[in-house]
Amino acid sequence: MRDYLINTPVASIIFAFTIVTSIYTFSNHQLFGRFMLHPYSISKGRKLYTLLTSGLIHRDWGHLLFNMLTFYFFGFPLEMLLASLSTWGHVQFAVIYILGLVLSDVGTVVKERNNPVYYSLGASGAICAILFSFILFDPKMMLGVFFFIPMPAWIFGILFLGYCVWASRNARDSINHDAHFYGAVFGIILTILFYPGVIQHFIKQFTGA
Repeated sequence: MRDYLINTPVASIIFAFTIVTSIYTFSNHQLFGRFMLHPYSISKGRKLYTLLTSGLIHRDWGHLLFNMLTFYFFGFPLEMLLASLSTWGHVQFAVIYILGLVLSDVGTVVKERNNPVYYSLGASGAICAILFSFILFDPKMMLGVFFFIPMPAWIFGILFLGYCVWASRNARDSINHDAHFYGAVFGIILTILFYPGVIQHFIKQFTGA
């Protein structure tokens, strides 16, 4: 625990706070409702805070577990990697996560701005930003998905995004599946802005050049 706090302080705080807040709101329905993203209110200049708070809560245990496992696999390694590349690495990680969370909801706010009954929640937009940022640096890292399925990170990323696209079209829940795609895009953009050379690095991983 001490090593995590020293080496990956931002990821540790996000990880712990998201789990605690999500579990607490499972039984606190009033706070759960207040924290959910509400595009209709945001379009009217109200409840802007839900752009952040919606990423601190999850629909159920399965939703929380899936997101936190993905964050654990990629968030902690990414912060450690960024910290090794720059003295601003911890700050860069925080920027990618927070902006990934907020910007991934922009499309949903625009799409649902006239729908007063639409609400959504979850940290998936920020998780996708972290996931695809990491894949740019180490696309061939082998993962033990669900602890027993060996899989390169880039394949996991494709499958994860594929699931998000499917869920966006077919799911009937309050999870903001549309945010996954935008989170991935902004995660890639922000990483390239911080480290322009990562594009060439990514290509070299597959070409060996």
